[in-house]
Amino acid sequence: MSLPQDDAAALSARWTEGVLLKRDVFSTVERGRFRSEDGEVDAVLRRLDEVPWWSFLLARHLFAREKRALALAKGLNVGPKLLWGGRRALVRGFVDGVALHLAKPHGDLAYFRSAKAALRRLRRAGICHNDLAKEQNWLVGRDGHAYVTDFQLAACFARRGRLYRILAYEDLRHLLKHKRSYAPDALTPHERKILAKKSFAASLWLVTGKKVYRAITRGLFNFTDREGGGRRLVNDAPVLAALIRKNPAVRDTAIVAFADRRSGVGLYAFVEADQAVLEGELRNELAAAKGPKPPEHIQVVHALPRDTSGKPRTEILQLVAMNQLDLIEPMMKNDQDRAFLKAILEQRKNLRDRFNFEADLPTS
Repeated sequence: MSLPQDDAAALSARWTEGVLLKRDVFSTVERGRFRSEDGEVDAVLRRLDEVPWWSFLLARHLFAREKRALALAKGLNVGPKLLWGGRRALVRGFVDGVALHLAKPHGDLAYFRSAKAALRRLRRAGICHNDLAKEQNWLVGRDGHAYVTDFQLAACFARRGRLYRILAYEDLRHLLKHKRSYAPDALTPHERKILAKKSFAASLWLVTGKKVYRAITRGLFNFTDREGGGRRLVNDAPVLAALIRKNPAVRDTAIVAFADRRSGVGLYAFVEADQAVLEGELRNELAAAKGPKPPEHIQVVHALPRDTSGKPRTEILQLVAMNQLDLIEPMMKNDQDRAFLKAILEQRKNLRDRFNFEADLPTS
């Protein structure tokens, strides 16, 4: 399936291809640059030309919902701007920030105040996002403010009827669930009451609709979306990590997913060991095990970046694997972190799908 001629012509004249962010049965999403009326800007393209025929009708429906919601949200400063919209492709502005599950804003009360204000602006415009349970859809901007993205399930209302009020309530409840994860002590008594009380529609969805949704998406569509990693990250990565750790020279490993233009989803294994020549040995061992497909990339590092509890900082490693290098700098806490990461960046393996986002690499 190809893009309509007018879509293709507009994109060829104004879009510069960049880093592939995600590819699934509903769309292809990539980051690049777009020539707008105000000049060239960082942007994100969603396109339907690589969607399989059997999911196209649903993909087109989701695309239309996002396009309408982004147009209605113009000027609200709660998420990406709609820069251009065609019949099977749209370009939205790039929000300079990282997803909630990567930024992990522990104790950041200003962020959650900003998030609540963003929801109020959406509510006044008659927009319910409907997918805010996913941390991937909440962004922590470089300015510290909250933004939301991925409006494919959004619903727009001209009147604030009962359905609107239920969906708006659920948007708020999902935000408070994230606040409970990152700033639990800051929850007010009223917010705790909201968390404790699901709407009737939400309760009904959990026991009926959600089961049907999972049966369709994970069964019929073979679709699993854990941080964009799909089934390979959910099913294959744990098995591969266990096999890698069997090598006596390996101290630890962390496997993350990245979007790949050839295979759809690729796996990138960061292996903590002292032997730089270990990569070939590990590939032979994984092939001999006849288990899941080996990772597309294996990088041996002297030490994995770790948080205060000692767990590998997979949020940073995932950005390295995805070549989103400009988003890493705000996550560095000190010069030691920057010097440590510089060694990993200089030896990274995923160089095929990259873009000029690396002008300000972390330096010591």
